Amino acid sequence: MKPKLILCLALVLGAATLSGQNMPPNPVPREVLAFYYPWYGVDRSGKAGRHWGNINAAAHDASASPHYPACGVYNSMDPALIKSHIDFARSNSITGFIVSWWGQQSKQTRDDSSVPLLLQCAEREHFKISVYWEQAPGSGAERNARAMNDLVYLVTRFGTNDAFLKVGGKPVIFVYGRVISQIPKAAWPAIISGARAKAGPFLLIADKYNETNARLFDGLHMYNISWAGVGKTPAELRAWAAQYDGDAVKLARQYHRISCVTVIPGYNDTKMRKPGRNVDRQDGEVYRTLWEEAIKAKPDWILITSWNEWLEGTEIEPSFEEGDKYLKLTAEYARHFLGQKP
Repeated sequence: MKPKLILCLALVLGAATLSGQNMPPNPVPREVLAFYYPWYGVDRSGKAGRHWGNINAAAHDASASPHYPACGVYNSMDPALIKSHIDFARSNSITGFIVSWWGQQSKQTRDDSSVPLLLQCAEREHFKISVYWEQAPGSGAERNARAMNDLVYLVTRFGTNDAFLKVGGKPVIFVYGRVISQIPKAAWPAIISGARAKAGPFLLIADKYNETNARLFDGLHMYNISWAGVGKTPAELRAWAAQYDGDAVKLARQYHRISCVTVIPGYNDTKMRKPGRNVDRQDGEVYRTLWEEAIKAKPDWILITSWNEWLEGTEIEPSFEEGDKYLKLTAEYARHFLGQKP
């Protein structure tokens, strides 16, 4: 038998077994979830900080970010800050955060330490937390074993918390495209089934809409759609989103997966990358357009990129430049999507 045929059979048989055991309920309760970054810090001088770069508070400038937080640059490990973020989000009809997670006890981002703080506050505030699994380092069997261990850790360490996002009682974990590309497709069925054998059932929502992901995972999303907004008028963006979002939901429905559609307010990473990419916010028209088409597509969940990815200029958290405009827009559209009264 040819190697490619063996791989295809392994994917189909493995995915069929996994999906048969782990089919999400229908209908899936609607959610509006924002990607959240817990990696910020400020040194004692107040002039430099983790992920902020050099800071000039008087000029409302952080060298790594195109915008400046309305509350000033901050330390993500501050419980008062976490509470204010959750309060702001919940009062504007965001139902949960998807928290960037780079690994157990990660020194790079401190996210493993921040998740318990977020869960503790979220539980009190009736808010939901999931994680965004960002990397699967290593190679070969060692990498696959580590990936399985990370899944077991996430489910048993965080997924049992009442505030952790669940569908049908199963914890939901989002998987970034980097992780999906680092692990060979043929290895996923064994990793997922092995982790479920040790930790119990859970759901994985894969980054990128394609049939392979639809077969292997429990849901589909797309983190970064900024490439689609470059140089487009709102009318052009609307036409693109109508087709793209509709196709994404159709694919998920075809495989009985959780469907997610992403909205962004704009994008600007030109302070961090050269030449970088800049999608102008057009005074809120980009965000409005994407929200309107996302709602029309009727996904299970709408994802917001992002609450506070300041380095890429996708934040909807209040800023010095924009105030709370994007929170107000979020509340307007999220309430409509969730069927809440204005």
